Amino acid sequence: MKKIRLADLRTAFISGLLLLAPIAITWMVFSWLVDFVGGAFRPILFPETLQVHPMLQFLWNILTMFLVIVLITGLGWLSRYVLGQFFANLAERFVLSIPGINSVYTTVKQVIDTFSAQNRNTFSKVVLLEYPRKGIWTVGFVTNKHQGLPQRMLLVETWTVFVPTTPNPTGGFMLLVPKDELIELDISAGEGMKMVISGGAVLPQSAPVEETR
Repeated sequence: MKKIRLADLRTAFISGLLLLAPIAITWMVFSWLVDFVGGAFRPILFPETLQVHPMLQFLWNILTMFLVIVLITGLGWLSRYVLGQFFANLAERFVLSIPGINSVYTTVKQVIDTFSAQNRNTFSKVVLLEYPRKGIWTVGFVTNKHQGLPQRMLLVETWTVFVPTTPNPTGGFMLLVPKDELIELDISAGEGMKMVISGGAVLPQSAPVEETR
C-alpha cells in the first residue's frame, strides 16, 4: 500500500481549495446582489409589512432572487452579443490597418463568407464540365437549375454553373451549360471546395457515379 505523504495531502488540499474558490466567490457575489437588490427596494415597497409577516419576507426573497437572475442573464447577453460584437469589429479594423496582413485576412474572410453554411446550400451539386475548351475538364458548382429568360433563349435545358478560381475560390466564372454536357460528382460541396482551394492536392475519395448525358 502506497504511503500517504504530507506533501500529497497539502497538494490535495490546495487542489480542493482552488476547485471551491470560484464556486464560493460566485455564491458570495450572488448572495450580495440578492441582499443589495432586496434591501434597496424593501423599505420603499414594504416599510413594515415584511417584518411582521415572515411568509411575505420569504416570498420577497424569492422574487428578489428571480430579479437578480434576470439581471445577470441580461448582463451576460449584453456582454456576448453587444460588447462582444463591438470588440470584434474593433479587432478587425486593427487587423485591416496592418499592411500585408490585411490582404491575407481579407482573402481568408472572403473564402469563409463565401462557403459559409448559409451560402454552401447554394451550391447544390458538384459537376465536371469541359472548360475552357473541349478535352480540358474543370470542377464547377451548380447554383441554379431554373429555366429563366437566358435559358429559354438558348432553346435547351441549361444549368447555371459557377466555376471558381484556384486557390482563391471567391472569384470565378458564371456559365450557362447544357445539362447533358455536365457530369455530376457524388461528392459534397465541401469536398469540392477543398479540391479547388488546394489546387487539386486534396482529392475526394468518392468517384463520379452519375452522368447526366
